Amino acid sequence: MPVMEPTAPTAIRTDALTRIYSKPRKRRWWWSKKPTTEESRDFVALDGVSLEVRPGELFGLLGPNGAGKTTLIKILTTLLAPSAGSAFVDDLDVITQADKIRPLINMVSGGESSGYGILNVRENLWLFARIYGVPTAVAHERIDKMLEVVGLTDKAKSRVSYLSTGQRQKMNFCRGFITDPKILFLDEPTLGLDVTSARAIRVFIREWMRERPDRTLLLTTHYMAEADDLCDRLAIIDQGRVLACDTPTNLKRRVQKYPLYELTLAPGTGANDWAHLEKLPGVHQSKATTTPTTVELKVSLLEESAIGTVVQTLVTGGDRILSLKKVEPTLEDVFIELVGHGLSDAETKPA
Repeated sequence: MPVMEPTAPTAIRTDALTRIYSKPRKRRWWWSKKPTTEESRDFVALDGVSLEVRPGELFGLLGPNGAGKTTLIKILTTLLAPSAGSAFVDDLDVITQADKIRPLINMVSGGESSGYGILNVRENLWLFARIYGVPTAVAHERIDKMLEVVGLTDKAKSRVSYLSTGQRQKMNFCRGFITDPKILFLDEPTLGLDVTSARAIRVFIREWMRERPDRTLLLTTHYMAEADDLCDRLAIIDQGRVLACDTPTNLKRRVQKYPLYELTLAPGTGANDWAHLEKLPGVHQSKATTTPTTVELKVSLLEESAIGTVVQTLVTGGDRILSLKKVEPTLEDVFIELVGHGLSDAETKPA
């Protein structure tokens, strides 16, 4: 009988995970004269999602409202049961071993109204820390550090009910880290924050992940640049299905297979014929667009080093190069190719 090799440990794993929300039928009372034509319809929030997140990985979920991101996180954090399929956190089943999962995890959800309004910021954070069993001395040390990270030190004694929306979000962010979770779920953590605060939070997230290689973080976000900047790998999800999963670099290669350069040339110089560039070794394609003031030349390459040959050929032929830049694809380009629209164009639906 063959010996089965043990599977590699995973921080998060889902297998054909499905969640269906059933809408109740609309009743028709006996005295009602208005006919009822609306039938009961089920809303599929997750449709057979299979993912693996490795220990120590910063994994991202990118998708529009209603894609299923929040539903997925609720299942992984044992707040919601799946309709079908299975999910595991730290190789523990979210249904049968929820009590073992909860001490290992924490979650921050953007825009949520958490905390007790009659308590101040420090009291709220201390309360959440104590619920997780964090000793008081350790809790206060972590609270001081986190309040400094998000710039809330001067609000430590302010009642939560007096805080602005952004300040509450900062407190929520602190709450996720003071328990020192092994696996952390951040659901749009920078939602509603100013640029400076969001940048400080991203810097802290990277430092927090580097401190201990066994920490795992799952991030959902609407911000393409944030996902590109932070995530080791990410999954693009829409209408409850995973459309692609890879590193940001590999995902961007889907829409731009060859390195692309844009050159701006002075008009009236050179031979005014750039079709010969495609015959150069390492060049895949070239296209020139002439305007009254400049010539815009796009060159895609089979090999990155071929740009040197292109530049030398243009200069030798009498062309005067005004600018040269490499065109990098973005995650938004990938998203539009897969989903058919940008995040800002997505229709808002329940998540």
